[in-house]
Amino acid sequence: MEPVLECCAGMDVHEKKVDVCIAHGSLDKSPKFEIRTFSTMTSDLEELSSWLKKYKVTAIGMESTGVYWKPIFNIMEGEFTIVLANAQHLKSIPRKKTDIMDCMRIARLLRYGLLPNSFIPPREIRELRDLNRTRRKLVGMMTSEKNRLTKVLESANIKLSSVVSKISGVSSLAMIRSLLEKDKLSKEEIAQLAKGSLKKKVDQLDKALNGKITDHHRFLLKMHIENIDHLAKQIEKIDEEIKRKMIPFQTDAKLIQTIPGISEVSAFAVLSEIGIDMSQFPDEGHISSWAGLCPGNNESAGKKKSGKTQKGNSSLKATLVEAAWAASKTKGSSYSAFYHNIVKRRGKKRALVALAHRMLTDIYSVLKTKEPYQDTGAEATNEIARKRKERSMIRSLEKAGYSVVKTSVTEMAVA
Repeated sequence: MEPVLECCAGMDVHEKKVDVCIAHGSLDKSPKFEIRTFSTMTSDLEELSSWLKKYKVTAIGMESTGVYWKPIFNIMEGEFTIVLANAQHLKSIPRKKTDIMDCMRIARLLRYGLLPNSFIPPREIRELRDLNRTRRKLVGMMTSEKNRLTKVLESANIKLSSVVSKISGVSSLAMIRSLLEKDKLSKEEIAQLAKGSLKKKVDQLDKALNGKITDHHRFLLKMHIENIDHLAKQIEKIDEEIKRKMIPFQTDAKLIQTIPGISEVSAFAVLSEIGIDMSQFPDEGHISSWAGLCPGNNESAGKKKSGKTQKGNSSLKATLVEAAWAASKTKGSSYSAFYHNIVKRRGKKRALVALAHRMLTDIYSVLKTKEPYQDTGAEATNEIARKRKERSMIRSLEKAGYSVVKTSVTEMAVA
């Protein structure tokens, strides 16, 4: 194999230092190596950039180790071609393990064009990604606070969660706040606090709110409510910032919202992970594998041992599985039929992952063609599933030694 780069650099990145190896020289000769170690402070990274330019380095390669590659990327972006390799892929290549050997190995692989590159979206998309991932964390924290709130209420004999669907609803929180001030609420007070359909459940609420609340419970309830209120404000702020940054990508966001189950929030979350330029992925199989939604391949001696999905982009995967759950409830859609055909055989979890996989391939197609999604409907999907099942049954019978002749019900009736 022939080298493809005359001058490139490999980096072994750590929190406090980066080991750098420049491989340079004519392509028809063995390269010369220049090795130095730099601090990851901004001024030292700028010195590193100047050193690389001195040798006329055109490309640099490094592992995507945690967040430690980002400070280097911030300095080098726009100055050099940057190849960010998946650390898991590099681990599978046999080598001697020292920091210096690692940066030399990366330089050699890059020189020969053998360093696998990870997808790095543009800065605007990376910023959106940070915002959406932070939002997901905040939503998770709020869910935890709501669960703790429910536990405290249960320990105080308050059975509110047995009557209301959302313990964090406007009516529920108003009643809990009132309990912070007094031991018992009258039916009249409950009726005033109840909103919507809860007005019909005043008697049930009266029984549910009759508990054994103490000062200890009040202290915990107040703390959890304050946390929920604070997190709600933080999520509201981050939603405003996401919408502001999504303005240039609104057309693409609306396009993928034509897909059942994709809301505005999930559309923003998906685009923050994959961007809008689908040329980054050779085909739908690559983006599915990158997201960790492709069925795994574990086969030996002709027997398939496991179809478990591999690790991928966990944020994107979680978003799509949530969207798949919403899509599975869209009556009359091909997604709903697809989900229910699989859930009978494989269970809810696998059916959701399979539907998330299909949704991602449709998102890829929509963004690539810039055409809205056209749903084929439940009947067409059910017909495809019926024919697939028919072919499977015929193959099974033929393997068992039977000869199968297809005859329609109408033909049998005439005979």
